[in-house]
Amino acid sequence: MRIAVLAHLHHRIAQPFLGGTEMHTSMVANELTRRGHDVTLFAKEGSVSEARVEPVLEAGFEYRGDSRSTEGVDGATANAIEQIRRGGYDVVFNNSLSHLPYSDLPDEAMLTVLHTPATLERVNAIVESPGWQPGPLHLYASVSEFNAIGWRALLPAVETVWNGIYRSEWAQPVTPEADLAVWAARITPEKGLHLAIDAAERAGMRLDICGPIANQEYFVNEVAPRLNAACVYRGHLDHVALGAQLARSSVFVASPQWAEPFGLSMVEAMASGTPVAAVPLGAAHEVIGSEGGVVAQDSSVTALAAAIGQARRSDRALVRASAQRFDVNTMIDGYEKLLFGLLR
Repeated sequence: MRIAVLAHLHHRIAQPFLGGTEMHTSMVANELTRRGHDVTLFAKEGSVSEARVEPVLEAGFEYRGDSRSTEGVDGATANAIEQIRRGGYDVVFNNSLSHLPYSDLPDEAMLTVLHTPATLERVNAIVESPGWQPGPLHLYASVSEFNAIGWRALLPAVETVWNGIYRSEWAQPVTPEADLAVWAARITPEKGLHLAIDAAERAGMRLDICGPIANQEYFVNEVAPRLNAACVYRGHLDHVALGAQLARSSVFVASPQWAEPFGLSMVEAMASGTPVAAVPLGAAHEVIGSEGGVVAQDSSVTALAAAIGQARRSDRALVRASAQRFDVNTMIDGYEKLLFGLLR
């Protein structure tokens, strides 16, 4: 197949990834290429892929959430869509969060992957508008069954294809430290790092923090004052360093303050043998399952601290085995089945 992969354009597709969507885009483009498909990745300049990369937004562009940067992303997305329309591709793999593919690619065979809850204002404005109909060759898949349920109220036949990881990258032979917990994500208010810090302290655990500072004000006001000898910010780590960090920790703390659609970092921890202690929001129950860790009773510091204490006693072999459901090959098999279905 000739496949056009349309990336989310806020960040480049390269390590260290700014978030799960960027890592997912990289895996999809690389793995579809390895399977013999002719793949073009439409992405921000500086992206790295085994697929052919078509840069549609300059590397120096920084998304700030204001109208000017929104217009910049929209313009670049529109440019990519125009190239896709002229390019004669068999299918489009829409991995963006943009509203434009819903309206501007009505006649293309397109699979859209839904990475967020059904609360994208500009996407919702299109799909909820009177008379809107999806393209006859449009399919939709979400990254978890939990997230798919919300979208099914707005879109037809939303499939579920769980996110996958390269499990071998996370199985480092490191002896865990009994009193060490780890937290890894973008540092923003909705990821709830302040809650994780307070819960780890109450549970009597040291905490190492990994991830890019995506909200400087939040870091300065809520995170920096909580840092000390027992709570250390380790920076934004690449996969090798992060894998070692996860493997030597006794528990991974997941503290989102929103309905997290999946939670790739939880699966990376589980693949490392590190059990997860998570708040009961989003897809936490679905991802952690019965043996990947413990989901707290509620989202309070007390409940999360109790989950940390319980999860750290988990059988690490069972935790690692529970991550087998989330293999990259299983994920690509699911996407290939949907893409070939579009061609038929």
